[in-house]
Amino acid sequence: MAGTTGTPGTPGTPRVLRAMNDRAALDLLLEHGPLSRTRIGKLTGLSKPTASQLLARLEAAGLVLATGTSEGRPGPNAQLYSVNPAAAYAAGLDVNPHRIRAAVADVTGRTVGEFHLPTPGRHPSQPVVQQVTDALDGAVKAAGVARADVHRLVIGTPGAFDPNTGRLRYASHLPGWHSPTILDELAAALPMPVEYENDVNLVAIAEQRLGAARGHQDFVLLWNQEGLGAALVLGGRLHRGWTGGAGEVGFLPVPGAPLFRQVTKANSGGFQDLAGSQVVPKLARRLGIEDLPSGPYAEAAAELVARAADHAGGPQRELLTQYATRLATGLASLVSVLDPELVVLSGSALTAGGEVLRALVQAELEELAAARPHLVVGDVRERPVLRGALESALAATRDEVFDTSR
Repeated sequence: MAGTTGTPGTPGTPRVLRAMNDRAALDLLLEHGPLSRTRIGKLTGLSKPTASQLLARLEAAGLVLATGTSEGRPGPNAQLYSVNPAAAYAAGLDVNPHRIRAAVADVTGRTVGEFHLPTPGRHPSQPVVQQVTDALDGAVKAAGVARADVHRLVIGTPGAFDPNTGRLRYASHLPGWHSPTILDELAAALPMPVEYENDVNLVAIAEQRLGAARGHQDFVLLWNQEGLGAALVLGGRLHRGWTGGAGEVGFLPVPGAPLFRQVTKANSGGFQDLAGSQVVPKLARRLGIEDLPSGPYAEAAAELVARAADHAGGPQRELLTQYATRLATGLASLVSVLDPELVVLSGSALTAGGEVLRALVQAELEELAAARPHLVVGDVRERPVLRGALESALAATRDEVFDTSR
């Protein structure tokens, strides 16, 4: 249409080109830390005058700060610039049947506030909306900001919200979250945009951006902690499936396990029954291993696997070998269909085994499947679901706040 050339947002116009340069500079500052005008110009290919104008523009918008001067070089010290941490905040929640973990990060990705809210019992004493707002407010208070300062919230839960119905599926063990109006109630109670994501998918996001899957476009993440699940990343994007249930491999029928029917009611299935964390203490008992750890089965499994990885033989090594075979049995189905470049082993029952368990699973998988993906142990060990939620919220927040074309 005549007359639209040069309107805001039109590709190739000065406004859009400036916004692209602004975003490139902000991403470089996030990646490298404080940079001088000269260094930003070299990294972006901009002239010194253009780089100076860019920094002045970003400083006026409150997106960058002058943070000191360079030292140790001949000549005058150069002014250094950094992303303004207070330009925006994002929040994440990690929800399971026993507790909610909440955290707030500034726009640089630094966690500035955390909160832990216990939610024991199958019949919660507080409504879910109250639990979520209490957990978020606890993290916001710890961060020293206000709830209104949070630009976006990502909530990670077991299972997944069906995009066609808005109902939580594949997580019958999560009390209080199955109301058909829960998403509307949360939207009404929270002032910022809220996204919901499967917890294992969030671990994959954390590994893709910060950990073992960096630089990989196609990978499978196998998670084994309280439950057994997977995340599928294809072409750099999470594959969630028609109902959000892609990766619910705990329900996968596998050889060596009973054939489960009505798996969502049982909240279990063949692969979970064969290789879930709960089977590790049973295997140890069957092999005559003594001094079994007490406590929740996921913690007990991690401790037993870690102990076994330190032994070169005997029943401890047999425990690890049998566990590896069970894991590889289910993985064989996944890699045979998907043929991924990489498989990331995550969750405490897998990472506790380290390189020893990884090598055993790799060897077994090469015997059971035609595909030959490389197996690695996940790098994001500290609260990976919460870290993934923050990374997801930060990505969307930066896209919004760093867009200077508006």
